Amino acid sequence: MKMGNVNYNEVLIHAARKGEIEVMQELLQHGADLEYQDVKGYTPLIIACYNNQIEAVSFLLDHGANVNGTDFGGNTALMGVCFKGYEDIAQLLINRGADLNQMHGNGGTALMFAAMFGRNKILQLLLLAGADKSLTDIRGLNVYDIAAQQNNEEALRILG
Repeated sequence: MKMGNVNYNEVLIHAARKGEIEVMQELLQHGADLEYQDVKGYTPLIIACYNNQIEAVSFLLDHGANVNGTDFGGNTALMGVCFKGYEDIAQLLINRGADLNQMHGNGGTALMFAAMFGRNKILQLLLLAGADKSLTDIRGLNVYDIAAQQNNEEALRILG
């Protein structure tokens, strides 16, 4: 939504990045779109997750943000926190129903991201929540293969 020269949706993205709850509340009251995507396809939820704004993440989910929404590459908020390593946000997304086995454009999953980037505590959270270790990406690689490629021995131990 746009009012004069102000694009409420772009301001919502900025407020999510900064964790400005009051600003987000006001923007939503003025019709800003929770599922708006910026030029890279990032939604306010994805931006809040990527910038470690747990209160903003909770606020957006409370107001109906799609926990499984994707950017233009098919990456979800959960995949983003697996890349960044934000365990508390990963747990929040899991608790709010994030699809543990959703695949991005190349078939990767959040579990694969966690193994690839050495986010082994998140790897454990995902496994405890029921993430599927047998899924393969478009190259035919599973999470074990990815952990081995990265020499992530701890992940290999966790995976069993």
